[in-house]
Amino acid sequence: MKLINALIGGFAGAIALNILHETVKRYYEKAPRIDLLGEEALEKSMEAVGAEPPEGENLYLATLAGDVISNGLYYSAIAMGGTKNIYIKGTVAGLAAGIGALELPGPMGLDDLPVTYSSPTKALTVTWYLVGGLVAATVINALENKRKI
Repeated sequence: MKLINALIGGFAGAIALNILHETVKRYYEKAPRIDLLGEEALEKSMEAVGAEPPEGENLYLATLAGDVISNGLYYSAIAMGGTKNIYIKGTVAGLAAGIGALELPGPMGLDDLPVTYSSPTKALTVTWYLVGGLVAATVINALENKRKI
């Protein structure tokens, strides 16, 4: 397994997740607002270490960048151990991230309402992360199979 293929696949999954989120939130009022959760987390983290968090558009962009980077690296781990059961690994990683997005904010001292607002909001939160995991698995698999030809 080439590391570059894992990274490309992982970042493809992260970008797919963010495209879904950014698009749907503009058209559906019950869409998850993962961006608001991320902004709160970034603000609290920076304040905890005595740093001044960015504001407005800069806060949004910093959060988006952090989200893509962290999710890209997370989804890259799907490639560990090769492509055997890659879609199962992508599914498990996506579901774990989605459930984590629902369950971890409260214990972390964050407002979970942006992702738990309603049943559709919760379902879409998990679905977005699942899609990210499956996109990552698909891209990793395709790149690895291309390498074998």
